[in-house]
Amino acid sequence: MSKGRSIQARLAAAGVVALIALCSLFAPLPRAFAATFVPISGAGSTWSANAFSAWVTNVASSGMKVNYQPVGSTSGRTEFGDGTADWAASEIPYGVRDGNNLDPPPARGFTYMPDTAGAVAFMYNLHIGGQRVTSLRLSGAVIAGIFTNKITMWNDPQIAADNPGLTLPAEPIVPVVRTDGSGATWQFTQWMTATQGSDWTAYCAVVGRSPCTPTTAYPVQPGTAMVGQGGDLGVSGYVAQAAAEGAIGYTEYSFALEAGFPVAKVLNAAGYYTAPTPGSVGVSLLNAQIDNNPSDLLYQTADLSQVYADPDPRTYELSYYSYLILPTDASAPMTSDKGYSLGAFGQYLLCQGQQQVDALGYAALPINLVEAGYAQLQRVPGASLPASTSAFIANCNNPTFSADGTNTLAITDPMPPACDKQGTTQCATPISISTTLSCSPNPAIEGQPVMLTATETAADGTIQPGSVQFEVDGALLGAPVAVNSSGVTTTDTMFFAAGLHNVSALFTPADTSVYSPSAGGCAVNVPLSGTSGSEPVAVNVPVSGSFTLTVAPGAVNLTVSGSDATGALNPIAVSDTRNNYPGWSVSGQAADFTGSGTANGSTISGNLLGWVPIGACLGTGATFGAAVGPGAPGLGTTAAILASAHAGTGFGTCRMDANLTLAIPAAARPGDYASMLTVTAVTAFP
Repeated sequence: MSKGRSIQARLAAAGVVALIALCSLFAPLPRAFAATFVPISGAGSTWSANAFSAWVTNVASSGMKVNYQPVGSTSGRTEFGDGTADWAASEIPYGVRDGNNLDPPPARGFTYMPDTAGAVAFMYNLHIGGQRVTSLRLSGAVIAGIFTNKITMWNDPQIAADNPGLTLPAEPIVPVVRTDGSGATWQFTQWMTATQGSDWTAYCAVVGRSPCTPTTAYPVQPGTAMVGQGGDLGVSGYVAQAAAEGAIGYTEYSFALEAGFPVAKVLNAAGYYTAPTPGSVGVSLLNAQIDNNPSDLLYQTADLSQVYADPDPRTYELSYYSYLILPTDASAPMTSDKGYSLGAFGQYLLCQGQQQVDALGYAALPINLVEAGYAQLQRVPGASLPASTSAFIANCNNPTFSADGTNTLAITDPMPPACDKQGTTQCATPISISTTLSCSPNPAIEGQPVMLTATETAADGTIQPGSVQFEVDGALLGAPVAVNSSGVTTTDTMFFAAGLHNVSALFTPADTSVYSPSAGGCAVNVPLSGTSGSEPVAVNVPVSGSFTLTVAPGAVNLTVSGSDATGALNPIAVSDTRNNYPGWSVSGQAADFTGSGTANGSTISGNLLGWVPIGACLGTGATFGAAVGPGAPGLGTTAAILASAHAGTGFGTCRMDANLTLAIPAAARPGDYASMLTVTAVTAFP
């Protein structure tokens, strides 16, 4: 479907100014995807809060109104059970026994869906001779000894045995634990019970805990150096203090990354020390088993015993995942409309949303957990999902497997380096890398392209290969971008709201065993604009969801420089939420400019108008068209692609723009010119 609007240009004796107005496309609006959404509210896990923050921000551009309050797993389960939350997130299921306390299941129907994969990571603050230690290795026995106050000094012989390449200082260890209801504590003490049972049993006796079960709130032994904190931010914030030398705490890896602190590598069953990288966690959870006994209190929850004992050298023992607690009946506050919204959010979370989590310190869910999640998401009243598991997987766009269900994660994740095998060698401390980020222009105008340029420099003077993940206001900006041979990475974005926007660039080197990740940032100021508005465009499709095109109003002013006039289109936003993923394309074509007034009878060929597509696409697989120069053939003779998404991709929002160049012929007479730019939106693309 296409429609045109006039393009006006005025050539004066001293220069040329072109005013270009974009077309608008209107169609009868079906049950528009955004219009079908009703607000849904969830509460719970702080461990997965960084992932939910990014997901909630990203789906908002598609009209989903999702609210999430990171109040802790225990409070989240309570709010779901009381009916004050539509859904919850928790690493702890109902029905577990914590000492003498039993958290009974709620009266409303519920089930568990995997949402976030990650690990219990051990963030530490330790120096040798004034230099930060970044290569610490710990065995399970040492970790249990530290967190039961049996190992209290960093130069303990057991720690030295794990770290033959380090001469650790004779200073006290300060264990930092969670004293609030915490999924991380539950998973940590569950692992300790299973693999270091004698240490945990002895500690229970010391602190008077009977029966000695895993727990959600870690008991602090009085008279020791152990420190209790609330929340993952409490733990990571304490350890990161300059005064907290010698501290080590357990938290989600995401919080250590945010704080810029290292985490320990942990000895696995294969005899390798591994870090909680996305690949190691994902490979580990391929062995996660799910309780399929409907009469069991822990039905649909994880059994991680095979994860702890996995002989694959790539695994990280303390890997686990968080649950989305979903309603399975119409008990208040559940409605079919909320179920539709929750089904769409759950589908995004399992599939496209998993592409974002690695850069945040989590791990994308592997195929076995995605399939299990799909089966439970189908139980939500009102959810609209593909009819079969194979159809769901084929359109999932999860980075751990292909459309045909091939488990690519198990094939591509690398083995750990030989120096991380238990023995007399130890990998060297990673070399630091600095990342600087520039944002230009700054201040920026609403809808104006802003160039983000990240530059990486290693402490040894080398340029290291790797990729940069850009973030804007805490949400991921597309996929990671590879650095060039000069260590530079660039991308464009636009801001559609006034205010101060925080932009960051997280660099991950190709070889993390030798070089450390780093981050840089800038703040982009977007002053309040005097104009606003939108032009909604919809294309009907006979399936659930919709395809819409929104065009910003107003004229485009091209500025003359020499024999060219340049500028940028007003922004265009495509939102595709159809559940059959047909793909789409947006193209443009210009008619000849015709003169009037003093330019009456003169023309400028539409072929002399060219563009360079730019923008920011959240829709997986969406790409921008090739640059079209003014002339040969320009935008006149042949329509050019502005952006497109092939079949099977494109779900989400793509914001597009283009830098324009009009080549002014020397023979053009001064005066007013008018043309027509036709923008065509095609709702399927091969």
